[in-house]
Parts: sequence; C-alpha cells; structure tokens
Amino acid sequence: MHKDQAGELFFSENTNLLEQAAYKYSLQEREEPQLYRNLFEYDSVPKVSFNHRNVPINMPEQIWITDTTFRDGQQSTSPFTVEQIVDLFKMLHKLGGKNGIVRQSEFFVYTEKDRKAVEKCLELGYEFPEVTSWIRANEKDFQIIKDLGLKETGVLVSCSDYHIYKKMGLTRKTALEKYLGIVRSVLENGIHPRCHFEDITRADFYGFVVPFASALKELGDEYGVPVKIRACDTMGYGVSYPGAALPRSVQGIIYGLQHYAGISSDMIEWHGHNDFYKVVTNASTAWLYGASGVNCSLLGIGERTGNCPLEAMAIEYASLRGSTDGMDLSVITEIARYFEDELSYEIPPRTPFVGRDFNVTRAGIHADGLLKNEEIYNIFNTAKILNRPASVAVDVHSGLAGIAHWLNRFYRLEERGITVDKRAPFIQTMKDEIDKLYADGRTTVMGDAELEWMLMHADLETYKKFSHI
Repeated sequence: MHKDQAGELFFSENTNLLEQAAYKYSLQEREEPQLYRNLFEYDSVPKVSFNHRNVPINMPEQIWITDTTFRDGQQSTSPFTVEQIVDLFKMLHKLGGKNGIVRQSEFFVYTEKDRKAVEKCLELGYEFPEVTSWIRANEKDFQIIKDLGLKETGVLVSCSDYHIYKKMGLTRKTALEKYLGIVRSVLENGIHPRCHFEDITRADFYGFVVPFASALKELGDEYGVPVKIRACDTMGYGVSYPGAALPRSVQGIIYGLQHYAGISSDMIEWHGHNDFYKVVTNASTAWLYGASGVNCSLLGIGERTGNCPLEAMAIEYASLRGSTDGMDLSVITEIARYFEDELSYEIPPRTPFVGRDFNVTRAGIHADGLLKNEEIYNIFNTAKILNRPASVAVDVHSGLAGIAHWLNRFYRLEERGITVDKRAPFIQTMKDEIDKLYADGRTTVMGDAELEWMLMHADLETYKKFSHI
C-alpha cells in the first residue's frame, strides 16, 4: 500500500482502488478482560450476532493448502514413527503436485524423533511441501531451527482476553510487548515468523487484533521480512454467514486484517477447528475473502473435533478453481488406506472422500439408478478422480439392482465388455437366498465371499465365466 503525501488516500494493492487511510486502530487497554459474555455465556450454546455489514469477496490470485498433520494433528493420535511421517510426507508431495498446492507442512522439533523426521523429509529434496516448524519462544528452540536449516517457524501469540488475562495473567499491553519481543528475536535469528493468533474468534478485533497485526507489519517492514499471520479459530466459533458480526465473522476477520492492518493475502492463513461442524465452509470462506492459505491436517485429525480435513480442501480447491492445477487426487485414497492399514486408524465409514462407504449405496432404488447410469447417484467419477469406484453394499434393502451392480463391480464386467442385467434368473435366485437370511434374523451386510458362494450355487457356469474372464 502506498499512501499519498497528505496521508488521506492510499492506493490499495488488494482492491486496486483509492481508499481512505483514516482507519488507524490503537491498542485498547482494559483492566478487566472482554469475554463477550453476551455471545459466550458458557452455560448456553454460543450465540451468533449480526450487524448486517457485508464485505466484498476478494479471492486471491493464488490460493494453497498448508499442513499441520505432524504438529496439531499428531497431538490427537498415537505418535507417528519417523518412517510413517516420511511416508505421509511423500504422499503430501504427490497429492500437492508440481505446483505445490500443498505448500507447507509444519513439524514439532522438541524431541530427537521429531528432529530426525524433519531431517529425513528435508533429505527428500522436495520444493513442496516446504518443511516448517512450530516452537516455543526461547533461544534454545531458535538454535534448533537454525541447525536444521528451516526458514520459517510458527510462534504462538494468543490474542483473546481469555488467554491474555485468564491463562497468561497479562494485560493487552504487556502481551503485545512480549509478543513483539519474541517476533523480533525470531527475525534477528534470520527466521521467517508465522504468528499464530490463537482464539481469534473470541478476541477484541479492533482493540487488540488489528493494532497487533499492524505492529507486526511494521516490524516486518523494519527487517525486510514479511510476517505471516495465521488466524486461528481455536474453538471453532467462526461463522461464514453474510452480515455476521465480529468476533465470529470469518470474512470480517480476513477483510479486517487486509483492510485495516495492511496484511497481504499471501501473508494470511486460516486455521480452523470443527467444534460446530463448520470447519470446511469456514476455510473456503477464508479463501474467498482474501486468505491465500488454509491450514489443514490429513483426515482432519487434531485437537477435540479436529482440524480442517486436507483432502476436503483439495477437492474444494478443484471446485473453486475448475482445475486440480497438478494435484493427484487419487492419493487421497492412498492416504486413507495408509491410515487404516499402517496406523490402525479407524476412519468412520461414511466420511466424505475417505470413508469406505462414502460412495456405497444400500438402497435398491439407488442401486437401480447406478446400474442404469452411474452419474445418477455418484457425486463425480470417483473411480477416475479418487481411484474409488462407486459400489453397492448388498443387504436386505438392495434388491435385484443392488445384486446386479455388485456383480458388475466385483468382477469388473464393464471393463470386459459385458454387464449383468437385474432380470437375469440367477440374480433372483441370489435375492431369494439373501431375503431368507434376513428373515431369519441376519443384520449385517453381505460379504463379497458370501455373494460369490451364492452365485456359484445359483449358476455355476456363470460363476466360472465371471471368475475366469
């Protein structure tokens, strides 16, 4: 941003318009913390307030995903081994593609294992994802970062009065001075700081967040190193509703950081949690209104309800941009299977894109539609995009069409130039046997081996033909 000599107007590089430069927010010190008890009463569900102020959509020229699987994510699961971290890092690289849509991945560096994992990932020589860290603000950790050769690190700078007054026992003024001292130390050690504005959706936006962000920008300008801001919706309070008021408005936060603190899109990153089921929508909203980065974890692992699922934002990227821009989305399935098979992580079966049943139908009427045209009941070509063909689980509700669809999929008949019609006599025989099982009290889904056995007994010649094509 370039102000004119009178200081009244400036040309915004964010909007490419002349804008008033009269908005300068100063730190508002308080004796008592601002806890927004009208919104966060604690003994009731948090409230969403509206002021009917809307800000313009401002999609950045470039948007990307950053990863926190090995930092925030790993805090909620059994610790990964070095080998597992390296395996997953390779998959992140493959998923993000040559254009680096998965731009960075952050690591702890506290233990010998953490540092070994960082070294092994650096040895791969990938440009993307860039290996970054998250540290405590002390000289020992600064030295670790320098020894490892990392260029960027995250630093915790909690910004709500819940944290400043009630957790740290500080005031806004003393907190700001402490934070600026920490960031100055990071800069003096030749490291790029990424400031994690913890609990931003309960913070006084104009009384602390904007003055602090403005001070960080000035500090970055002084050292010639831009300071990145990660807006952390630590408790998942963010909302994307048009006209919602701060501190909960996602678009208001992103707009305000740009418009009032002068932070550019490439220096703004959104980090959300899923406490209120809003994590994906909030991350997309952050992109739409000016944040270049959204911070995620694989399968959404993380504190409490978890982070934003990285695989969800990969799909969201393709949806918003109309292109994968080099991403290999089939790696999403590879990652899911790795979590289940190598990490013994249980993915809820109906989880979008990664659950084993996400594109599986049980209803007979849906199976009939799939049999006639897969597009009717499948969200997109999951076989081509995710290497996950649409399928049918056979149970009491599947009907003739469900059994026919299972046969076509299981034996890959379409690939071989033949398909089974639901009116084939042996399918009716199989259905009669299945109906009898459920009438006798069965409650579980039919297994593939059971269905093969039924086909063999219903029509041995067809079974031999399908099995040996």
